[in-house]
Amino acid sequence: MKLPAQLNIAMLRTAYREGSLIPAQLVEQIDARISTEDSHNVWIRRLTRSEMLAYARKLEGRDPVSLPLYGIPFAIKDNIDLAGVPTTAACPDYAYTPDKSAAVVQKLLDAGAIPMGKTNLDQFATGLVGARSPYGAGRNAFDPDFISGGSSAGSAVAVALGMASFSLGTDTAGSGRVPAAFNNLVGHKPTCGLLSTTGVVPACRSLDCVSIFALNAADAANVLDEVQSYDPEDPYSRHAMPGADLLGNSFKFGVPRNDQLEFFGNPDTPELFRSAVQRMQALGGQPVTIDFAPFLETARLLYEGPWVAERYAAIREFIETKPKALFPVTRQIISGATKFSAADTYAALYRLKALQRRNEGVWDGIDVLLTPTAGTIYTLAEVEAEPVKCNSNLGYYTNFMNLLDLSATAVPAGFQSNGLPFGVTLCAPAFSDGMLLELGARVQRSLQS
Repeated sequence: MKLPAQLNIAMLRTAYREGSLIPAQLVEQIDARISTEDSHNVWIRRLTRSEMLAYARKLEGRDPVSLPLYGIPFAIKDNIDLAGVPTTAACPDYAYTPDKSAAVVQKLLDAGAIPMGKTNLDQFATGLVGARSPYGAGRNAFDPDFISGGSSAGSAVAVALGMASFSLGTDTAGSGRVPAAFNNLVGHKPTCGLLSTTGVVPACRSLDCVSIFALNAADAANVLDEVQSYDPEDPYSRHAMPGADLLGNSFKFGVPRNDQLEFFGNPDTPELFRSAVQRMQALGGQPVTIDFAPFLETARLLYEGPWVAERYAAIREFIETKPKALFPVTRQIISGATKFSAADTYAALYRLKALQRRNEGVWDGIDVLLTPTAGTIYTLAEVEAEPVKCNSNLGYYTNFMNLLDLSATAVPAGFQSNGLPFGVTLCAPAFSDGMLLELGARVQRSLQS
């Protein structure tokens, strides 16, 4: 069987079950596919053909239905450990080689999935552009003159270009959602603590979560089922709790006030968002206008407040001994943490608690919140010219999520006139993951009909 351009899980499962494909054949074809020049700067360390075949051969003689992810290829953001392969966090001088895989990676291996390699990212997962890497700026799967989005740049592009069926990213401020929007993918940011972060290089340890990129919401849900579990070795791990019920044919969804929507001068995305609202209405949703101001104020805390000090704490010894090893913009952002005092931190924590309480009331009137994932997209040249401003704009709809303990699913929502994708995000309180992925699947189907 010749592999199609994109590798959704259901298609591969059928091929394995029918005997038209075996894992070694899949590896051979993907190896040929990704052996060409890496013009999109997807990989930091792709696995060799022999390394991938070693995983494939472990599946020989197994019934394809005996493992939930039998022979499914996946990519791993290079701040997540894969045993025996260096983890760099996109900083060569920081690299180390782990003896064991991250907890989430090991669960995927145990489920029969085959790793393709470690993907490029904004250094130390600091950025939403995908361009802050000494391994080259991530390039968009649809137009390489545009950014891939970040920080999980290569993880998204690998799936979009048919090099993997799904991938792992991380998400602290939007890194698992912005690249999904820019590459026409589903990006699921789970409830914080639902997936173990053992074996993950921290960015903001109290806010980090492992995210999932997939071609569709059903695939993302399948992967989530396999990797979510309580991990006693992760102090931020949480036991799963009953979440929101699946939405029926009548539900309420929040939409920010028109004067609070921001598209940063993009001529196409306002209409694409209006169309997404109309699709939600066609699915039975009733739009409810909300005041988005508390969400925006919360978002500003993440980079304008002392949470950036968590990024400093995560690599304190390294940045203090080898500051020049960091990408210049990354060093500028993380080094800014030193201006905050302990008193500043407590003041910000008090403000966050007040904003959390204020935001709780929003959910009394809606089941889910709908926003753009990002109001616009930038070229690599635009980001190079104004790196901080562009990055800040991309976080307008994303930076508040983990501070407010929300779960979120980014889904495709059409294309701009220049051929680049646009996406929207569905979010709801913690442990709403199943509801969001089911609704995301409905939104995708409505777009395709």
